[in-house]
Amino acid sequence: MSFHHATLMVTGGAGFIGSNFIRRILEREPSVRIVNLDAVTYAGNPENLADVERRFGACGDRRYRFVRGDIRDADLVSRLLRGGSAPAASPPSTPPPHAIVHFAAESHVDRSIMDPRAFVRTNVEGTLTLLEAARAELDTHQRPLRFLHVSTDEVYGTLGPHDPPFTERTALAPNSPYAASKAGADLLVRAYARTFGLDAVIARCSNTYGPYQFPEKLVPLTITRALADRTVPVYGSGTNIRDWMHVDDQTDGVWTLLCGGDSGNVYNLAGNAELPNIEIVRRILALLNKPDSLIQFVDDRPGHDWRYAMDTTKANTELGWRPRRDLDTGLRETVAWYVENQSWSERVLGEAYRAAEELYLRAGPPWA
Repeated sequence: MSFHHATLMVTGGAGFIGSNFIRRILEREPSVRIVNLDAVTYAGNPENLADVERRFGACGDRRYRFVRGDIRDADLVSRLLRGGSAPAASPPSTPPPHAIVHFAAESHVDRSIMDPRAFVRTNVEGTLTLLEAARAELDTHQRPLRFLHVSTDEVYGTLGPHDPPFTERTALAPNSPYAASKAGADLLVRAYARTFGLDAVIARCSNTYGPYQFPEKLVPLTITRALADRTVPVYGSGTNIRDWMHVDDQTDGVWTLLCGGDSGNVYNLAGNAELPNIEIVRRILALLNKPDSLIQFVDDRPGHDWRYAMDTTKANTELGWRPRRDLDTGLRETVAWYVENQSWSERVLGEAYRAAEELYLRAGPPWA
């Protein structure tokens, strides 16, 4: 079906990728409505969507509605799928959604090493709750309802220096509690498509960067710490390789899969920009005119995957999706956004720095 006139339920829409998706789709698709379900944990920030609320919320054209809640709240999810007004303090109800776009997740590998249970609760149990609610809704009201699950390249495990990129047929071999929880969610989505006939598509995405990313991930952590002339932590020797994709390319890819992906299928989305972490850090420092002496190498992460790379031929050939932003342009624009929006960063840096001290330098000296 066409989603150009649809109502979407987006989970985790106050987070980095979800907020960028909501903004981009509401701007580009004038007949789309979005209900954003988000628990607003430490990395979820309603301020990410303050402009969206003004333009598209109750005081705007009323195509956007925010509901604060947990994806594990089965009653709440069921009411939203029926188009109900829940909870009582929320704005008026919207039509029953035609799709669930599922971004909500605990996503930081380091935190998953510290507290694996939190990742299983959100990423596995939360996804199961959404799937069960969707199945129950369709058992009662047969109608179009697509489930678009946003996953990660980390479910595939790690690559050696000369290994070919992951394809959609690569066996899952997650190495961190985070990756294992996402792999579990992926398999549940696959099972509901195969067993119950749920219209479901899985997007597996590479490392994403861009505006509004919580400063515990490498790119925003490097930018915000360098702006403050604080040391920038880099795991090991910094030679671990990632494939980097701008958030606009990811959100465009998710929309493409929502509209055209084959039900029951997996699609890889990546930026086709493999680079070692240390090179990313050095490029950011150069853009900020900061010295490499800010770099501080720290003890490597346990079980640190060495390299990720993904083959995106399937999305390219079947759906015509390709990343449009090259890495140099994307990094330059991202650095400029953080420089221009330091007040946003300052409001979230307390938690980011507190976590970073605990996550990266538990056994080492404090950062300068």
